[in-house]
Amino acid sequence: MTRMLIIGPPGAGKGTQAERICDRLGVPAISTGDIFRANIKQQTELGREAQSYTDAGNLVPDSVTNSMVRDRLAQQDVADGFLLDGYPRTVAQVEELDRILEANGVALDVVLLLTADNDELVTRLLGRARDQGRTDDTEDVIRHRLDVYDEQTAPVVDVYEQRGIVARVDGLGSIDDVTERIMSQLPR
Repeated sequence: MTRMLIIGPPGAGKGTQAERICDRLGVPAISTGDIFRANIKQQTELGREAQSYTDAGNLVPDSVTNSMVRDRLAQQDVADGFLLDGYPRTVAQVEELDRILEANGVALDVVLLLTADNDELVTRLLGRARDQGRTDDTEDVIRHRLDVYDEQTAPVVDVYEQRGIVARVDGLGSIDDVTERIMSQLPR
């Protein structure tokens, strides 16, 4: 059983690696983006509430996000482990996740922190933007997103560092190499 969180800057390959890790371990990937989309598509009460915020161009408040994560972590398919991607993003969400996991009688085993040089990430994200025709992803916008990530994520990483469960993994290199580095960091 492995209960983990993957965290890293935009462009570090979290989504790609999350999928590969989950395939290898047979555990579900839990992405807050996926949870939002599923709840909105199914028109659940939480989905309708989330959509009211996003339609107005506002961020979905923690109370709604936390409720969606709580519901998702109560489902049977996470009993043997899971990988969280995109949550928690704040110290307040870390505290809520602790309460959710404690209520389920479990805890996180490892926090996988994908690291990468910002200049390399900018190059990678500019290439992705070019390939996908995303003209809004300019170098300035990407650098701002990286700064926001550093500012918001550092306190979350600090909490898990104090608990001794952070595994730093170099997110640069081939997809296979990064996957192998991650797998070598997982608890046995």
